[in-house]
Amino acid sequence: MALRIVRLGTPRASGEGLRIGTVRRPPRGVPKAEFATRDFYDTWLPALSPSAELMKLGQEAASDKDWAAFVRKFRAELNEPDALRLLELLAALSHTTDLSIGCYCEDEQRCHRSVLRELLAERAAELAR
Repeated sequence: MALRIVRLGTPRASGEGLRIGTVRRPPRGVPKAEFATRDFYDTWLPALSPSAELMKLGQEAASDKDWAAFVRKFRAELNEPDALRLLELLAALSHTTDLSIGCYCEDEQRCHRSVLRELLAERAAELAR
């Protein structure tokens, strides 16, 4: 059992389990009925995505310093009780079932899912490589 961090819209890995979209907005131009069949996500959890204002800051991060500022602010957003409970839930589920979370960004290193990976690891989630 494990939790994978994935890029939404890419082919699913064998044993990936339930795919959760941790994005602010659904995929553009894709009918809701096709989200899962087109490998975006099975269920949507926008509560683990950056706020709209912060998402813009992350997308515009041109330097390591800008990215570090985004990471610091995103971690602060996820330090709210509801977000912390969701992270704890995902970490606990990773020990009993296969599941995945993801975003659309091409480069995980400059995507909020890299921060989610760190936060889940800090909560002893079973992370797939």
